[in-house]
Amino acid sequence: MAIEGSERPEGSEGSEWSQGPEWSQGSEWSKRSGEGSGEADGDGRRAAAPRRGGAVDPVKALMHRHRELCERAVDPLEIAAGLEAHGVTDRTAARFRHRDVFSLAEEMYARVSRDVETPPLTTPAALPGPRLDRALLTLVPGVLCAAALTGVRLTEGRTRLLVAACGLLAITLALRAVMRRGPLAPRAGVHRGPHRTGAWTCWLLGYAALGDSLLRAAVAGGPDGLPDGTTGGPWPVAAAPLLTLAFACAPAAWSAHLFAVRARRRIDTSRALDEFASSARPLLFGVLALFLCATAALAPLCAAAVGEPVGYGNVLTLGALLFLARLLTVHGFTQVPAVVLAAAGTAEVLAPATVFAGRLPGCGFLAVPVETLVTARGPGGVPSLVCGAAALALLFHATRTLTRASAHARTDPPG
Repeated sequence: MAIEGSERPEGSEGSEWSQGPEWSQGSEWSKRSGEGSGEADGDGRRAAAPRRGGAVDPVKALMHRHRELCERAVDPLEIAAGLEAHGVTDRTAARFRHRDVFSLAEEMYARVSRDVETPPLTTPAALPGPRLDRALLTLVPGVLCAAALTGVRLTEGRTRLLVAACGLLAITLALRAVMRRGPLAPRAGVHRGPHRTGAWTCWLLGYAALGDSLLRAAVAGGPDGLPDGTTGGPWPVAAAPLLTLAFACAPAAWSAHLFAVRARRRIDTSRALDEFASSARPLLFGVLALFLCATAALAPLCAAAVGEPVGYGNVLTLGALLFLARLLTVHGFTQVPAVVLAAAGTAEVLAPATVFAGRLPGCGFLAVPVETLVTARGPGGVPSLVCGAAALALLFHATRTLTRASAHARTDPPG
């Protein structure tokens, strides 16, 4: 299916749809059409064209505005998804004398063949298929991370620092390529918006590597030195979480592709927006569970490869948080993931900061919550709690946004 003129999924509240059916912002097509012309009001908006009996036809005015959407729609649900993407709700549809958005879309779909010259298409758009080159691309970050960790362990001094810097740069470029091509790239026609998550994502990954050891040393009165890239130094580096999450890019991309393809198929078979939402919700839970199972299988393998204990809690909660944030970003919902990632990163910053602040005279109470959690659950309890709560918040948001048909409407087939 192809939705023309779709806007960004977020920000539909307070849109021009709440003003009722009495208006119709005149498009160029309606200005040139004898049927769609009318008198302009004081705001420059063009009123809907009257019928023969002199009564205003708001549905025809709406069709004038969404001419290309009506022409290209293969079923009423596609029109309903397009209207939903523009902020039309059931309350707005009631002003057009329809019980819900789908009922309004059904009338528009039924009238399109006699109200516009071009008949609607009858063949739905082809679903994207898996590509071998992009599947292999998702494995590159994990391979480069393994190579970088091996180089760091086999070198010393300045050579080790140079190897670590080159490895970090190579992994960053590989991740950038994965996020710009394939299932983890924003869909065609989706506005990315001003919200960026790269900085906080890097901080969360950095904490996964160095945060637990820093917090353990801080509670014990340290640290006594800077990290040297090894697991036996005064500030040891945890390589297993980084290696696991680097290889988890592959199941994340495959799960995102599965979610996109199955959601498109459900749009083709659903007869109403509520029906699609009820079928998309278990699909979302299923792909998240699939990703977590794959990550859980990678965790012991990566931990054994670097000789470190397995930290399921840290890896799975952080993996779920980053996967849900990327899945929402792919479909154009960028604001909430940016806020949640920033909140999680800030909480992880405050954890060791409160321990250090507790050393000041009269400020010991500041360190009590973190020290209590570390004593009960270990230093890994802090990121598990923070990332787990953030992942649940994003999952709740995803069940409300990614289960809408408009979230899966696209203007062009994936490239």
